[in-house]
This record gives sequence, structure tokens and C-alpha cells, in this order.
Amino acid sequence: MVRARHPAARPLPGLRGERSTATAFADAWRARTGAAAEVDKGLRLFRLGELAPPEPAPPGRARTADEGDRELLVEWHGAFARELQEQGLNAGSLVDDRLSHGGLKVWEVDDTPVSMAGTTRPVAGMVRVVAVYTPPERRGRGYAGAVTAAVSRVALDAGAEAVLLFTDLANPTSNALYRRLGYLPVQDHVALTYSPAPD
Repeated sequence: MVRARHPAARPLPGLRGERSTATAFADAWRARTGAAAEVDKGLRLFRLGELAPPEPAPPGRARTADEGDRELLVEWHGAFARELQEQGLNAGSLVDDRLSHGGLKVWEVDDTPVSMAGTTRPVAGMVRVVAVYTPPERRGRGYAGAVTAAVSRVALDAGAEAVLLFTDLANPTSNALYRRLGYLPVQDHVALTYSPAPD
């Protein structure tokens, strides 16, 4: 891949991948172009083993999000991206795509959404849990765990052979939560960003 890509091509903004593969590519690309990559974040891939929903569950219930939730979900996707320092996210497009296949659920208490979790469309029998978010003022009450368990159950019931998710290794709270729900670590990944090559 490094040999195939010409150094004069558009600069790489960054890359993500399994840690050893990504760092080997970054080293080879630096040797070829002089462009240095810096670690942006460490990630861990998890795969669901035996689902263990939180007991007791928090107050409320999960429901599939719909168009009436769109404005709130766009706001939450934007807030989620800012917390992760993700650039260039089109929250509206993501929400529209996920709503189109029933891929977003909210946990609601007294008819008020308090947390969300999404899933991707299945690909080769795999579904990924995405966009697990609870507004800061609602955290610490078990809502994220409950809604994550709900979307995980839906994916399993729909026939997913593997239910996956990524965590930020710098967030011990989410890493511990997913383990409690039955997710098992599979592989460490890394996100790298590139600085410009020296003149």
C-alpha cells in the first residue's frame, strides 16, 4: 500500500487500524514521505459474548427513535462528536441514515429521552454499536448501559452473528460498562493523525 501510493498524492490526514499494522504503515510512510504521524487516541474493539443487561434496570424503557426525535438526536450526535474531538462529522446525515433502518434507540423516562445508542446496518453478519451518548446532567444513572443492552438485544434477535463496538481506551467508565454488559476485548486499535512533511 505504501509503495502504491505516490508521495505527491493528497496528504493523508490520518488513519485508524489495528495497532501494529497502523504503526507499521505510519513508519513506512514517514520513511517514504517524511510525514510524521502522532497517536490521536487508543481504541479497543469489543465483541459481545453473553449479553448481561443491567440488573436492576434503571427507571424507564427503550424505544426505537423516529423522525420526531430527529432534532434532539442531531444535537446529541454533535455533542458526542465534540466530546470525542471528531472533526467533520455530519450529524444530520448520520441520524437520517440510522433512522432509515431503525438503527437508533432512546432510553426514556416519563416520556423524556435521556440517552441514546445506535447500530449500523449488518455487514457480513456483523453489527456495530455506535453513538452511545447520555447528556452530562443525566449520567451516572445507568441509562447508557440499559440502552446499549437494548440495541445489543435487537441486533442478536435480528440474527447478527457478531455484535461489535469500539471504546476509547482513555475512558475507563465506558470500558468497564461494556465489560459488565458481556462485551469481551478483541483487539487494540489506534487512531493516528499526520503532521505536514518537512520542507
